[in-house]
Amino acid sequence: MYQIEEPIYFYFFAIVPVIIVVFLLAFWWKKRTQKKFTDVALLKKLAPNTSVFKSVLKLSFFCIGLSFLIISLVNPKMGTKLKTVKREGVDVVFALDVSKSMLAEDIAPNRLEKAKQIISKIIDKLGSDRVGIIIYAGNAYPLLPITTDHAAAKMFLQNAAPDMVSSQGTAINQALNLAKTYYNDDEQTNRFLIIISDGEDHQDETKNVAQNMSKEGIKVYSVGVGTEKGSPIPMKVNGSLIGYKKHKGETVITRRNATVLETVANAASGRYIDGNKTETPVKFIEELITNAQKNEFETKQFSDYKDQFQWFIGFGLLFLLIDIFFLDKKTKWIKKIDLFNEH
Repeated sequence: MYQIEEPIYFYFFAIVPVIIVVFLLAFWWKKRTQKKFTDVALLKKLAPNTSVFKSVLKLSFFCIGLSFLIISLVNPKMGTKLKTVKREGVDVVFALDVSKSMLAEDIAPNRLEKAKQIISKIIDKLGSDRVGIIIYAGNAYPLLPITTDHAAAKMFLQNAAPDMVSSQGTAINQALNLAKTYYNDDEQTNRFLIIISDGEDHQDETKNVAQNMSKEGIKVYSVGVGTEKGSPIPMKVNGSLIGYKKHKGETVITRRNATVLETVANAASGRYIDGNKTETPVKFIEELITNAQKNEFETKQFSDYKDQFQWFIGFGLLFLLIDIFFLDKKTKWIKKIDLFNEH
């Protein structure tokens, strides 16, 4: 396992193609200028030891040496030991509604981005708790399996979008059923499912599924985003608004249905929370998880990461020294072998 300490220095690799382009331009200019003043055959007699191949080889040594030095600035680190860490925490799974109604802009910037903000801030408040993410619309899909890697959870969360699901609609019951498969620790007594949606559920059996989850020890909390007044669903291409979603010629107005979300939460021994103000659900969930009984679980992770930059500095300096002492003229033994057909 490895880590990259300073990935920003990878941008320095842009120097390498610049050097190659400068070399090619200088070579072209040199050849063009020589042709103005002398014949090519005469030039070979005047400078018989000139070697294009060795000039290219010197450039290659220089670029390779420079690349190694750039990698040393990045400072790659290698994990030398895999150890088992005991942690205490609860399992928290987020079910994020990514249906197109979540693109409505009655809550700034829109319902989906508001939901992402809420989840991201809750993740920031988690300690050693495990987290998983489900996205759903007409169907439910696993976005991230349950994990202790909170950074990965936030990264995957940012990519959640309506085009990641094959069918539109809002099937909360599908998200509930998928969430059951996330809780893979039979000894975990505190299991939380947090649904973040505008509540436009298109299925009738959602309440029954939620009640079954409660029997399995999974508490469901729902967070509603959007307004009861509602808003049209914008249609955009490359970020530019081209109109609003219509049905039978009429503009579709999507409204938050808090009743559905509240019914689901109550059926699973949870609670409904208004999510239009980000801090309200974040503070509530933080207190909920803080006061919950923590179970001990084990995770394996690499430790004792050691710097490896010194190897790349060594190889880089070696190639640069070769470049310095490597002549760009033909040598006698190479001329005799004629390995590169230079005669």
